[in-house]
Amino acid sequence: MKNYLRKNKKYLFLVVDMIIIVLSYVFSLLFRYDVNTLYSVSHNIRTSIYIALATYLGLFVAVGIYNCFWIYSSFGDHLKIISACSLGIAITLLISIIFPQYTISTRCVLLSGFFILFGTEGLRVFIGIISRTAINHNKSNRKNIIIVGAGSAAGIVLNDLKVNSKLKYNVVGLIDDDPFKQNRIIHGYKVIGTRNDIISICEEKRVDEILIAIPSANEVDRQKIISICSETDCKIKIIPSIDQLINNVGGLDCKVRDVQVEDLLSRDAVVLDTHGIKNVISGKTILVTGGGGSIGSELCRQILKFNPKTLIILDIYENNAYDLQNELIRKYPNKDVIVLIASVRDYERLEEIFDKYKPHIVYHAAAHKHVPLMEYSPAEAIKNNVFGTYNVALCADKYKVEKFVMISTDKAVNPTNVMGATKRLCEMIVQSMQEVSSTEFVAVRFGNVLGSNGSVIPLFQKQISEGGPVTVTHKDITRFFMTIPEAAQLVIQASCFAKGGEIFILDMGEPVKIYDLAVNLINLSGHKPNEDIKIEITGLRPGEKLYEELLMEEEELTKTSHSKIYVGKSLYSDYATLKKNLADLKMVLKTNNDEYIKTALSKIVPTYTISTFENELTSAQ
Repeated sequence: MKNYLRKNKKYLFLVVDMIIIVLSYVFSLLFRYDVNTLYSVSHNIRTSIYIALATYLGLFVAVGIYNCFWIYSSFGDHLKIISACSLGIAITLLISIIFPQYTISTRCVLLSGFFILFGTEGLRVFIGIISRTAINHNKSNRKNIIIVGAGSAAGIVLNDLKVNSKLKYNVVGLIDDDPFKQNRIIHGYKVIGTRNDIISICEEKRVDEILIAIPSANEVDRQKIISICSETDCKIKIIPSIDQLINNVGGLDCKVRDVQVEDLLSRDAVVLDTHGIKNVISGKTILVTGGGGSIGSELCRQILKFNPKTLIILDIYENNAYDLQNELIRKYPNKDVIVLIASVRDYERLEEIFDKYKPHIVYHAAAHKHVPLMEYSPAEAIKNNVFGTYNVALCADKYKVEKFVMISTDKAVNPTNVMGATKRLCEMIVQSMQEVSSTEFVAVRFGNVLGSNGSVIPLFQKQISEGGPVTVTHKDITRFFMTIPEAAQLVIQASCFAKGGEIFILDMGEPVKIYDLAVNLINLSGHKPNEDIKIEITGLRPGEKLYEELLMEEEELTKTSHSKIYVGKSLYSDYATLKKNLADLKMVLKTNNDEYIKTALSKIVPTYTISTFENELTSAQ
């Protein structure tokens, strides 16, 4: 019965309004005429009522009062009724003046008009009062929420809260820094303070959640607001920025989501030279190794925006590659996307692929990246990272690829772990290959990316969801961070600057303390650090440094035309020696002796410092 009433509420209102109009005329006639006179003008009464029904109901439909949600009606909604009734009075009065022989007296028409106005408007006001009383009675089952921002985005959210009964929220008020808006009623709710009042308001009003509804705010401003909100005990949600909404698959819908750590990084949006990138990528065959991984998959998404002839996604892990293939087919049904399952260790398979598809550009993202795991499996790190890169580079040279772009890491700078050492050796391969090949070989070096496979963020989120503790290896450990889309976009941009032999270094901003990151994540989840969720210091892991570097002392950093991309001076070019060292390293791998393998690696990569688990534990204390 309740669902039936909801679906047909506009028709119920229409029927009730018909009754109000008829009764209004009856009451006005009783005021004006006696019973005998009423009988003599009965024909005129029927005609007047028909005219009134047609006039008022027609105007009500025209102004849209049957589409209004009267439980949360605004002044504008009530103004529609007042306007329609006023116009209805004027029309029926005019008809009674022009055709007095068919209608009742003008006094009755005017009186009935006022009865109709009071009846229809009074009904809506009564419904609003009763409904809000019932809602207020059930506030104990609702969460208190404040909305930061009193603009159009807040209006969309508030309208959704009004019409969606499943959203159990009680809006305490709005927050806005505009002095003109203070203490005013906007979208039906009062602006109760500025950002500086958020903490005190949340405590005073017992707020459960905060919604930040300022999609037009710049990154720095949004970060400051989130930082203030994170000092409360409230769960924080946000409407993404305008550029995130535009780039989102779902379009421009107002999508509320939980605040993420990315929102706390005050990083400006990446500005790309789209014309230059199109000139490099458009109409060409692009191969991405490790295309199913976090960086590789985002590279694929970004590359397809620049209209390549064919995108080849190569990965050894079929599940990720399959998921990405389905996603790209949905988003780009007319693009030529080929997914190939292959290992970069298998030179013959790579040769077959290069020979068949003749790629113009290779983005090499395939690698083992987990630092502690590679300490215990150095041979696998070398086979996959070093010889995998060498295999792809040899194929790129043999089949005259235009550009070979390798994804490197800040861990390659003065490495203290096997993973970093293998990536530094990969950089050496790239730089030395440039001396013997017509292909432009370059590397792009950057730090951690938020949310990537193996990133600390998913680990922290899982630990928080399980009630803790959140584990941090050292209270002072710092890392550089950027978002996955930002990293992928800058890698593509850097490839346009390639002339051969460069190591491009991305601007990672300021380093972030991992401990602070854990605190922020716990706050954002609505918990108190070290009260609701404990933070445990576990000690540095094998091969882990307290801080990472992006540049070696010998590398001279120079600017490019892009503010976030720098280039380091080439430090290695002896291909003949490198080739011999790789052959020797391959022989050492056959010993399956981890210490021999690490020692051999350190001889080829002189900046590599072999660290032991015991040394790391000592340095952490």
